[in-house]
Amino acid sequence: MNNSLPTDVLEQRAAEQRRRLHNSVSELRSTMRERLDIKRNSEEYARQHFPQAAAAAGAVGLALGWVFGGAFD
Repeated sequence: MNNSLPTDVLEQRAAEQRRRLHNSVSELRSTMRERLDIKRNSEEYARQHFPQAAAAAGAVGLALGWVFGGAFD
């Protein structure tokens, strides 16, 4: 051990490290809570990619209509 440093200095360093660790954990929790918010993320994703989703749904609908329409021909 390092006996050259006074105990109060070591205690202050330990307290500062605990504060930094606590802040890091708090920040990580809030970040993960935001990233795992499915409702908000799905709404945001749908807004960003609406044209692509609409085009894909239209293509699938057209293909299914063509397949089922051809089956009754």
